[in-house]
Amino acid sequence: MAMIKKSITVTDQQDHWIKSQIEMGFYGNESEVFRELIRERQLRERASTQALEAVREKLEQAEQNGFCEQSPSEILQDIKNGFGKHAHQDQQ
Repeated sequence: MAMIKKSITVTDQQDHWIKSQIEMGFYGNESEVFRELIRERQLRERASTQALEAVREKLEQAEQNGFCEQSPSEILQDIKNGFGKHAHQDQQ
């Protein structure tokens, strides 16, 4: 893996935090700090993307199932009473 050298600017407070992480032995040098932070962000973005895809899939499934014939007030009443009771009452 090729390593590319970057130059960045941080605040005094950020610099102090980075140095303290190294002094406490969490990292061997500043580059390790930044690489770890980047990896953590990449993982969060990947998880967020996966969650969004799951929601999108559920919405597509719901769309394929068709529209509900209940009125908004009936839907609200079902929510207040607990999901699925309206459908159960229709079957009786």
